[in-house]
Amino acid sequence: MIYYSDTAIFVKIAERLCDDILADRYKEGDRVPSVRELAAEYEVNTNTALRAFEVLQRDDILLQQRGIGMQVAKGAKRKILAARKKEFLQREMPDFLHRLDLLGLTIDDVSEAWEKFKDSRS
Repeated sequence: MIYYSDTAIFVKIAERLCDDILADRYKEGDRVPSVRELAAEYEVNTNTALRAFEVLQRDDILLQQRGIGMQVAKGAKRKILAARKKEFLQREMPDFLHRLDLLGLTIDDVSEAWEKFKDSRS
């Protein structure tokens, strides 16, 4: 994930938790680290970790279960994917396409690079 320098730390932490959900480190219903555990892991104040949780609760990615703690909400992965795709297409794709044009690259060049990338990951 690309982090922009003007992004607040609690937002970066929320994005990392979303990355973990997308990577299936946490699945629907799984418990995520507590506020204190998260604060210790990222070496931040507990209020910063709490704000990350608040963002994810507001977006229906996490839910608080009394006596259990924070859990990944049903449909969280789908919601994250939809939001990330939208952000990519609106924020990053135009710059990418502009660079392709400036460099004189074609869709065939991109397709070839994409196939090599996929092959290297198998």
